[in-house]
Amino acid sequence: MTAQVWIALAVGSAATVEDLARRQISNWIPCAAFAGGLGLQTWLHGWQGLGSAVVGTLAGFGVFLLLYLLGGMGGGDVKLMAGFGALLGGWKVLEAALWTAGCGGVFAVVFLAARWIFARLRRQNQAPGPADRKQADSIPYAPAIAAGVWLSLVPKG
Repeated sequence: MTAQVWIALAVGSAATVEDLARRQISNWIPCAAFAGGLGLQTWLHGWQGLGSAVVGTLAGFGVFLLLYLLGGMGGGDVKLMAGFGALLGGWKVLEAALWTAGCGGVFAVVFLAARWIFARLRRQNQAPGPADRKQADSIPYAPAIAAGVWLSLVPKG
C-alpha cells in the first residue's frame, strides 16, 4: 500500500470513530489529513504536487460548503473533506465526493432503519412517556466520507 492509502486509512478511521462516538470531528483530524497530503504531494511531485494539494483542498472545501450553509452537514465534515482534498488532489477529491454521496445515501438508510428498529424495541420494554419523542440526532457523515475517499483510491480498470 502507498503512503497516500495509509494516511487515508488512518485519518478516515479516526474521523469515523470520533463521529460515531461523539457526533463531531476534532480539528486535529482534518489537519492531519491536510498536513499529510500537503507533505506527501510536495515530496512526490514538487511544486506541482503542492499546487495539486492546494487545489484539492479548495475543491474538497467547496464541494461541501453549500451543504453546510444549508444546514445539511456539520463544519467538521467540510473540514475533513478539505483535508482529504490535499491528500487526493483536485480531480480525485471530486471523484471521492461522488463516492461519498453514494455511500452517504446507503449509510443514511441503514442508520435510519437501525434507529427505527431500536426505538421499536425500546417501546416494547418501556411504558410510553417522554422517551418516545422522536430523536433529533444527526446522522454521522464521516463514515461516508472515509468510505468515499477509500473507494476513490481503489485502482480502476
